[in-house]
Amino acid sequence: MRSVDEQLARALAAAVRPAPVRVAIAEAQGLLCAEEVVAERALPGFDQAAVDGYAVRSVDTQAAGVEPVVLPVVGEIASGSRQPRRLQPGQAVRVATGAPLPTLADAVVPLGFTDGHHARVTVNQPVPSAGYVRRTGEDVQTGDVAVRRGSVIGSAQVGLLAAVGRSKVLVYPRPRVSVISIGDELVDIDRTPGEGQIYDVNSYALAAAARDAGAEVSRVGIVATDTRRLREIVESRLLLSEVLVISGGVGGELSQEVRSAIGDLGDLDLTRVAMHPGSVQGFGRLGPDAVPTFLLPSNPMSALVVFEVMVRPLIRAAQGKRNPHRRVVNARLLSPISSTKARRGFLRGQLLRDEHNGEYLVQPLGMSGSHLLASLAEANCLLLIDEETTDVSVGEQVRVSFLAQRG
Repeated sequence: MRSVDEQLARALAAAVRPAPVRVAIAEAQGLLCAEEVVAERALPGFDQAAVDGYAVRSVDTQAAGVEPVVLPVVGEIASGSRQPRRLQPGQAVRVATGAPLPTLADAVVPLGFTDGHHARVTVNQPVPSAGYVRRTGEDVQTGDVAVRRGSVIGSAQVGLLAAVGRSKVLVYPRPRVSVISIGDELVDIDRTPGEGQIYDVNSYALAAAARDAGAEVSRVGIVATDTRRLREIVESRLLLSEVLVISGGVGGELSQEVRSAIGDLGDLDLTRVAMHPGSVQGFGRLGPDAVPTFLLPSNPMSALVVFEVMVRPLIRAAQGKRNPHRRVVNARLLSPISSTKARRGFLRGQLLRDEHNGEYLVQPLGMSGSHLLASLAEANCLLLIDEETTDVSVGEQVRVSFLAQRG
């Protein structure tokens, strides 16, 4: 029996980051930047007013610290104005936020420091040089790196790319994941199951899990256990995927049919892993591009746990994430639990926070069976129980891995 760490290491070693592509910045959100984006112009590109007020020479306002100063207002500059103006000593120009400053002005007096008049303004407080002014290049200088290679492009980065005039950016695309379900008992959810038939849960659940991990997902759906048809589908998906996930076909006669259909496409290993649920699973690298391929249990609960433990980290690694794993914390157990001897337990639970001391607390869910999919839907964490541990009492500390946050 292979350890969890050994199986996971085999999977992560197969992670391949897709080649970079250039996309519009509106499509880049959530992706990793694949280039150093160097600003070709300063940001801001000119000295501009940071507030609505009056552009002045700061020296002309200093006496306002003793008594109000009255300055003639010789014009007005709106934001977006392209007409240069020149300020003379002892004058003021009314400016809007974002408006370019006139020549010789080195400060802006906010409207709140004045009486707001348009012809002659009374200044009640002095302003220092550069006060209430956004200086040229204050945010980004020409030649500065605006967005670094390897950084995640979020809303702020999209805004910064737009601010430096970049309409497209080189990114690492989301890895393409194909999801297949195998089983003669399966029917799609738009049909009514007959005697002995069940809905195809796995292709929907696993596709959603892959999408949550950041992948571009193709849900192939149900493939009949016909050797020739299965091989055709798998070969076609290997050409279009960086990761292939197949649920079903890891136990009994079906596993032999799967092996005979696709076993010669590469190195495919069906084994037992020292974990529960989901001990029986398969992994290999198939096709001319050695695409990482996972064989997961047909049981939806077990399939999702194996995906969380093995597949999700590979998808995150293929995206270039420095740490592809979920956050893990220690939490105090609220109910006793049991775990299978010599296997690492991944048990679902609800993670809580003590409002008084901030301590993490965890309530186990659905301990009676690995088939209870509803309990996983209620879970926001997995309890990680070591192979040597079989029983954990109330109040003891356990390690807990976060799952996706629910709104």
